[in-house]
Amino acid sequence: MKPALPLRCAAEVAGTALLVGIGTASIVLEAKTGGVAPWVLAVAWFAAVTLPVFAFVSISGSHLNPVVTVALATSGRIAWAEAPAYIVSQFAGAFLGSAAVLSGLGNYASLGATVPQNGEVVGAFVGEFAFSALLVAVVFHLADRGEGPGSWRLFLPGIVVGLSTFFIGPVSGSSLNPARTVAPAVLSGVYTDIWVYLIAIPIAAIAVALAWKPRSADILDRGPGRADDLS
Repeated sequence: MKPALPLRCAAEVAGTALLVGIGTASIVLEAKTGGVAPWVLAVAWFAAVTLPVFAFVSISGSHLNPVVTVALATSGRIAWAEAPAYIVSQFAGAFLGSAAVLSGLGNYASLGATVPQNGEVVGAFVGEFAFSALLVAVVFHLADRGEGPGSWRLFLPGIVVGLSTFFIGPVSGSSLNPARTVAPAVLSGVYTDIWVYLIAIPIAAIAVALAWKPRSADILDRGPGRADDLS
């Protein structure tokens, strides 16, 4: 039996807070120390995703991202009835994580807000779309295999985010997650071209969801919150 919805929501709050807190703290620390190598930020974001994924996958499925939840619901892998609670929890966690960074490190680098660099709006849009689609595809792969704690494949989402940080971080800041974008933007007051992230990322996620439906053989292997089990 899957955990109760309140427990799963608490896991999403905690997991998303860890993701945003660790990831954006690395950006703030980079600004405070005068810069670090791009691969260091990539490793930091890999850890920011991987730690909560392993910690909470057995409780909530470790979505940690509103578009992941929406994509899973759109494709029929989880129930739409549970999506709003997950999404609210993810945004709450993102604000908690970003607030912790603000309190502990100060308002440097706009708290890691994602902004297209040098006005590269098109490049940022394309990069966010491509890597968001790849992230959702990886999540679907894990969901359809019924991967649980201890599987090496749970490293895959973190690897995608780490690669995204390395390759498109210099262009878009590498978000792939509306909650990760909105929380630092609101708390720092920096909203420059935020529409890029609020359009490109959800479109990519929904496109993958519409194209990649779960196979019938996978129905019994899907994790917490699957569409055919609302108990």
